[in-house]
Amino acid sequence: MKTDMKTVNITCENTQQEYEIELGLTLRDIKKIIFPTNHNHILGALVNNQLQDLQYVIMNPKRINFIDVTSLDGYSIYSRSLIFVLYKAVSDLFPKKILRAEHIISNGIFCRVVNKDIILTPERVEMLKNRMQEIIAEDLPISREEIPTDEAIRIFQKAGLKDKAELMETRGKLFTSVYYVDSVLDYFYGTLAPSTGCLKVFDLIPYKDGMLLCLPDRSNPSELLPVIPQDKLFQVFSEYKRWGKILEVTDIGALNKVIEKKHSGTIIKISEALHEKKISQIADKIKARHKKVKVILIAGPSSSGKTTFGMRLSVQLMVNGIKPVNLSLDNYFVNRELTPKDEKGEYDYESIDALDIATFSNDMLRLMAGEEVDIPKFSFETGQRYYDGTKVKISRNNVIIVEGIHGLNPKLTQLLPADSLFKIFVSALTSISIDNHNLINPTDNRLIRRIVRDYKYRNYSALDTLKRWESVLLGEQKHIIPYQEEADAIFNSALIYELGTLKIQAEPLLREVTQQHPEHSKALRLLKFFSYIQSVPTREIPPTSILREFLGGSSFKY
Repeated sequence: MKTDMKTVNITCENTQQEYEIELGLTLRDIKKIIFPTNHNHILGALVNNQLQDLQYVIMNPKRINFIDVTSLDGYSIYSRSLIFVLYKAVSDLFPKKILRAEHIISNGIFCRVVNKDIILTPERVEMLKNRMQEIIAEDLPISREEIPTDEAIRIFQKAGLKDKAELMETRGKLFTSVYYVDSVLDYFYGTLAPSTGCLKVFDLIPYKDGMLLCLPDRSNPSELLPVIPQDKLFQVFSEYKRWGKILEVTDIGALNKVIEKKHSGTIIKISEALHEKKISQIADKIKARHKKVKVILIAGPSSSGKTTFGMRLSVQLMVNGIKPVNLSLDNYFVNRELTPKDEKGEYDYESIDALDIATFSNDMLRLMAGEEVDIPKFSFETGQRYYDGTKVKISRNNVIIVEGIHGLNPKLTQLLPADSLFKIFVSALTSISIDNHNLINPTDNRLIRRIVRDYKYRNYSALDTLKRWESVLLGEQKHIIPYQEEADAIFNSALIYELGTLKIQAEPLLREVTQQHPEHSKALRLLKFFSYIQSVPTREIPPTSILREFLGGSSFKY
């Protein structure tokens, strides 16, 4: 007896068309229906603005947006999936050895095999690369399965993956989604590609004492991003990783154990003391060059804590007998009608050409010559420069601290004597991981800071901040990141414990980003991220902490 096939209507945002499909099809099935000849590049989909892998089953009407590596979500899927393939290669060639993906650097992901009895020689890195290529050529399915969490914990413990077992133990969930390639099981924060064959563009090269997993260019996915040497940044990451090992807190599971034992106050004190020590060391470097250094330039991406860092540096400089004078590059914006425009025809305030470099250089040279200078101000309401009578003059014991995103750009200071400058790059270079295979991207750390700060001090919702974030990142990649190796000192403003404190204020804000907004998927991703982290009380955070710039309660005036 013939029965009617049950169907459901879906809307595909890629084609702007509606389709009637069989009830119970997966996204993998549906992509082949909508794109019968060109679908192998699809990595996942946003279903009602929520990221899903291609195993997701459609049971009622949905809006679907298929994504590939050119989107931020797709790029994250690609990167995570490549780490899984590398882990599979390590498991095949070096059984029971531990792979650790440590940080994002030089346009790739720096990884180590952390066992002391194995050295990653160039020959071994080449072996791993070849095995990855074989795994990708086989186009093995990457399958997801929901299993009881206690079973996942036993599997991870048996495999020697203590970090993942601790994460599961402290997360408090009854079931856990795990992924398989062949018999190799892993856990990932976020969805993965449908199969290994989607991941053809990659490289694996020796890098420092480990290896660099090289990633494709989002704007040209058939090509790899160039490897950009970032030796200074690598040193900072490595130093903070060593500190994490000393504290025995290198991942979220270990941090949660510390919080459970009511030892978070100790971690706060040590983390803040390390910050103070680093700021003091930078002040000592400036003191050693004080006869020549007259201008200290502080630059860094959004929500790095540059303002608080500058104030704390001022205190340490005064301890060294140096009296700082603080100026902002925002004072040197050109009038609005002279501001360059971006490709959308909008004013590009992040371009260095939005600054009056000639006036800035002239003022700095006059100050260094001992003259008194009228310092300009800029009105963001009128878009015009004005003078309110603020005058500055420096003496032998003064230095000028200038904060702004272009502080490291050679174009800003090309007319100033090089030996009169001291350049500092500040960023939240997150040194803790979710586990050995799941990085915390420093940009997420800064985004969370900004969501909290924007709501508290600028009356912006989390939705407002999420809408702007991708353009902020694009501006940083263009105007800040290329110059970070120009710095005389790099300050890592991230704190091991901070995500547990930011969680308390960020979670309610993220829950307000509702399903009808494309940013809903980003909010859900951050909420899932917070689900791993236990809350850290804020009462022991000192009033001079970088975090107080975002949480409130700072003893500095901004």
